[in-house]
Amino acid sequence: MLKDIPVLSLIALIPLAGAVLLLFLPGRRSTWPRGVALAFTAIPLILSAWLFAGYEPILGGKAFAEHFTWLSIPLNAEAWGPDAAVASYRLVFDYRLGIDGISLPLVLLTGVVSLMAAIASVHIRKRWKTYYALFLLLQTGMYGVFLARDLTLFFIFFELTLIPMFFLIGIWGYFGREKAANRFLLYNGLGSAFMLFAFLILIATLGFSAEAATAGGNAFSFTGDYEVLLAHLSDPNAPANIAQPGNAMYLSDSLKWTAFVLLLIAFGIKLPIFPFHTWMLKVHTEAPPSVVMIHSGILLKMGVYGLIRFGAFLLPEQLDAWAPVLATLGVINILYGAVLACAQKEFKLVLAYSSISHMGIVLLGIASLNEIGLQGAIYQAVSHGLISALLFLVVGTLYERTGTTKLDELGGLARSVPFTAGILLTAGLASLGLPGLSGFVGEFLAFLGLFGSMKALTAVGALGVLLAAVYVLRSVLGITFGPMPERFIGMKDARFVEALPMVALAAVILVLGVYPSLLTDLMQHGFDGLLKQLSTKAGG
Repeated sequence: MLKDIPVLSLIALIPLAGAVLLLFLPGRRSTWPRGVALAFTAIPLILSAWLFAGYEPILGGKAFAEHFTWLSIPLNAEAWGPDAAVASYRLVFDYRLGIDGISLPLVLLTGVVSLMAAIASVHIRKRWKTYYALFLLLQTGMYGVFLARDLTLFFIFFELTLIPMFFLIGIWGYFGREKAANRFLLYNGLGSAFMLFAFLILIATLGFSAEAATAGGNAFSFTGDYEVLLAHLSDPNAPANIAQPGNAMYLSDSLKWTAFVLLLIAFGIKLPIFPFHTWMLKVHTEAPPSVVMIHSGILLKMGVYGLIRFGAFLLPEQLDAWAPVLATLGVINILYGAVLACAQKEFKLVLAYSSISHMGIVLLGIASLNEIGLQGAIYQAVSHGLISALLFLVVGTLYERTGTTKLDELGGLARSVPFTAGILLTAGLASLGLPGLSGFVGEFLAFLGLFGSMKALTAVGALGVLLAAVYVLRSVLGITFGPMPERFIGMKDARFVEALPMVALAAVILVLGVYPSLLTDLMQHGFDGLLKQLSTKAGG
């Protein structure tokens, strides 16, 4: 029954329907917009859980794939050489959605964090209808990124996330919101330009297909269909592979390297990879907590996913050759983020630099190019998404009561707000990788995967784990057990609407720490195609 329903389209488009519905509802009070947002955020999560229950790793997500051609544009044949008189060319745009063991954990992450952020938006105090409409539109973009199996469709969904985020930061952020929003748009727009150039190269080469001959001669098409590109990559008889050097459709090594570097920059900005990280610091400090939950919890993971899905699967030889470079960048991220986190006096900046450090661990997992490390990269991405969302949720709750997030102005909260302090302590321990919580699993798998091929870089990267203990314990223990200012005496603890998402996120972090197989089983066979390509190239 589930396989007969376009569940992937429903997951991606239901939030968009909610955003459209909000346009026709009164917005003078927060009740209606908030209720619609919660409902249209919860439904995709329920569908994602339904998908999780019916997913079979050995079969992948083929049973849930959705595909049709939604646009076909004839091209001027004369531009393609002397045989134009006996050939026709067209540019094909496909609507293809799919799910596998790589994207499903991130779809589930999107559902969980989005719902918790929707609940946490209780502190939004102006223009509720506009806020929740943009919030829902952002969800459609995020779901679409993880579900799209066409390069053009992926790019559209990726761009769709930029517009609502720009306004969510610029309208509902703090004092430096406009500068933060502009910097977000500038850096991410630049990354999108690099991505577009890379995709155009791949579509014009790997996407070149021969179709059935017609009365007018041979027929050829260009497509961004991910399945077509993957098939051509492994098929030596594909038109793009047998075209003569010098032809527009020939995928030369120089074009492969050009596309790979463009993708690395594009998704490196999103991750972010040092030195493309400065825009993220502004977003983390100036955006409202519910928006930072989405940004740190989900949007950064779009960079992880894109680098694996397109950089690794479509250009495996290039990634394999640059694996030491990627691992080095990961170690730089880990140490740079950890050292700077230790030096911060503002808790939001501690968390921002911590995110940079944790994304470095993800890079180590990707650079390992083996199943253990790649699973660790995805697991670390999901775990960090949950932990960072919880930490920023707590930060928002504390800021509403204290008006500050400076470490030297916070302290002794275990005595005044014991519940919130307990949640903060739990999230902090998860962030530093305490066994039994989700943060440990991803770090362990990523380091274990890299250890076999790059022992020295693994050892240097592991220093970041020690530094994490320094900055996490320094900040979290200081806030929780340090001297308490007199003005915090009698401060009220989290309300039910604030405590609910805290408990939910903490519970998921605990469950994934105790039962990591919930995610690792999903990822079984998810990397088979990539590993097969790498072993084939190595053997031949």
